[in-house]
Amino acid sequence: MTKLLSVVAPAYNEEACIQTFHDRLTEVCSKLDGYDYELLVVNDGSKDHTEQMLHDMCSKDPHMSMVSLSRNYGHEIAVAAGMDYARGDVIVLMDADLQDTPELIPEMLAKYEEGYDVVNAKRSSRAGETWMKKWTAKKFYQVFSKASGKVHMEENVGNYRLVSRRACDAFCKLRETHRFARGLFSWVGFPTAEIEFERDPRAAGKTKYNYKSMINLAIEGLTSFTTAPLRWATYAGIVAIVFALIYIVYVLVMFFTHNPHLQPGWSSMVIIMLLFGSLQLIFLGVIGEYLGRIFDESKNRPLYFIKEYTVKMEHRDNEEKDK
Repeated sequence: MTKLLSVVAPAYNEEACIQTFHDRLTEVCSKLDGYDYELLVVNDGSKDHTEQMLHDMCSKDPHMSMVSLSRNYGHEIAVAAGMDYARGDVIVLMDADLQDTPELIPEMLAKYEEGYDVVNAKRSSRAGETWMKKWTAKKFYQVFSKASGKVHMEENVGNYRLVSRRACDAFCKLRETHRFARGLFSWVGFPTAEIEFERDPRAAGKTKYNYKSMINLAIEGLTSFTTAPLRWATYAGIVAIVFALIYIVYVLVMFFTHNPHLQPGWSSMVIIMLLFGSLQLIFLGVIGEYLGRIFDESKNRPLYFIKEYTVKMEHRDNEEKDK
């Protein structure tokens, strides 16, 4: 019996490489034995010619389909939309910039046939990335796994993965507003395997993940899966109090021994004000992150709205809908 493979790819301003992405995916998927396939691209409010190029591809290729969001919602929401609209028995999630090697898909399917519901593509190398980005990514994976307790996320595993239909359905039931797909797939569970690959540099265009985006993603990941930052704030407060007490003892010793280096009043006051003022701002920021998430979730808004869903009528089994 032929199974349907859905390849889901979020895209934002990818006009420089979307045609190459389509061609390489078509070459790989057309050679798969026992699988029909669909290429589902989620246009995340692109400002360039990406949407028009996708329209042209859909008109020429019966395997091509497109979900166009009403505006730019961000990569994580685009992933959720793609998983919602994927119709396959097996789903492969990957980026459209071709850093995720399409030629790995047959190997991932082989692992799926062995009984794994999730097959993660683990990067053995990260071509085109700076040492700083690689180092910070490594540290984030380590901190996330330790802070989140039972939710373990493999190091150097991004969004490139294969998931079974039941794993996809489980993922789609998680509707929180602040999303971190890598952590959500780990939280869902099911038998998981990893395949190592050498990640290529972008085929064309510029990366959408600068350092600001990476910091925001890290904050989303930590605050979505653990309350550990609140606990860290408590620990930091305890440490600050200990240092403050030690400093008070030090100043008193200098005062009673008439140490000439003691600056009465000013230096000790400024240091203590800076120390506790900084800690208070950090703690307020951490608490604010959690309060902001409670506020967003309490509104219970849809994750996204669809501007257009383009798919060949003979393959269409879903009505257009807003999630």
